[in-house]
Amino acid sequence: MRKKFSQSNPLIQHVQAHSSIYLFMITLFLMGVIFGAIVVNSLSFAQKEDLYLYLGKFFTEIEGGRMTSSEDMFRQSFLHNVKSLGILWLLGISIIGLPLIFVLVFMKGVVVGFSVGFLVNQMGWSGFLLSFVSILPQNIIIIPAFIFIGAVSASFSITLIRKIFMRGQTSVQLPMIPFFSRYVVFLVAAIAVITVAAGVEAYLSPSLMETVISKIK
Repeated sequence: MRKKFSQSNPLIQHVQAHSSIYLFMITLFLMGVIFGAIVVNSLSFAQKEDLYLYLGKFFTEIEGGRMTSSEDMFRQSFLHNVKSLGILWLLGISIIGLPLIFVLVFMKGVVVGFSVGFLVNQMGWSGFLLSFVSILPQNIIIIPAFIFIGAVSASFSITLIRKIFMRGQTSVQLPMIPFFSRYVVFLVAAIAVITVAAGVEAYLSPSLMETVISKIK
C-alpha cells in the first residue's frame, strides 16, 4: 500500500529521483547557517553595537504595541518569500541560472545562521529563546519550501541542459509540456506552504516574541 502510494505521488517520485540534489541543497543550506553564525564573530564592536541598538528599538516597539499590523506583516512576509521562490523558479528555466540557485540557497542559510548567531552572541540564552520564538516558527515551514523549490529548479535546469546538449541520446528524451506543467504545480504548492508560513509569522510569532521579551525584561 505504501509502495503503491509512493509510485502514484509525483512529489515523492521527484524526491526519490533527485535525492542527491536534495541532499546537496540541504548540505549547502547548513553550510550557510554555519557560515552566518561565524560571520557574527567577525563583526567589529561598533557594528555589533549598531545592530544591538536597532534590536533594542525593535524590542521597544513590540513592548509599546507599535509594531506593524498583522495584516501588513502577513502581506510583507508573503510577498517577500514568494519573490524569493519565484526568483529560484525562474533561474531554473533560464538554464544559466543554475549556479545562482546554489548561491541563493547558501545565502538563505547565511541569513538564518547570522540572525540566530547574533541574538545568541549578544543576549546569551535569552537570545536563543528569542530566536526560538521569532525565527523558528515560520522558518520551520519556509526553509523546507525554499530547499524544495531550489532542488526542483536545479533539477529542471539540469534536465534542460541535458536536453539541449545531448539531443541525440534517448536517455534524455523527455516530453517538455508535462514536465513543465509539473514544475508549475510544484511552485503553486510551495506558494501554498509559504502562505501558511506568512500567517504564522504575522499572527503567532509577534505574540510569542512579546511574551518572551516581557520575561527577559
